[in-house]
Amino acid sequence: VQLQASGGGLVQAGGSLRLSCAASAGTLSNYNMGWFRQAPGKERDFVAAINWSGASTFYTDSVKGRFTISRDNAKNALYLQMNRAEPTDTAVYYCAAVYRDIKIPATASGYRYWGQGTLVTVSS
Repeated sequence: VQLQASGGGLVQAGGSLRLSCAASAGTLSNYNMGWFRQAPGKERDFVAAINWSGASTFYTDSVKGRFTISRDNAKNALYLQMNRAEPTDTAVYYCAAVYRDIKIPATASGYRYWGQGTLVTVSS
């Protein structure tokens, strides 16, 4: 599967942004999906994940209650709705996929396929 993330941009603190991840050369329903982010000089960190059907979601503590991960398998698309954005959310955001028969990983090394990243900048 090939992934392409989009929707990044500049947003003021407290604002909202919606990231999208389009899948091609594969069927998204065959994969568990995740969002990661990487700030300058830092490691790629887990943000959120969703199982293949959308029934289960997981979030890192710092985004719980602010971000929502969702998917539309019919459209082969993954989303990350970012609300109440904070300057510490500034990073390049990546979508990632792993086969659905594999337990959802919480680290980047567990994912097999990656999108190219989209930059989110939150101004204070």
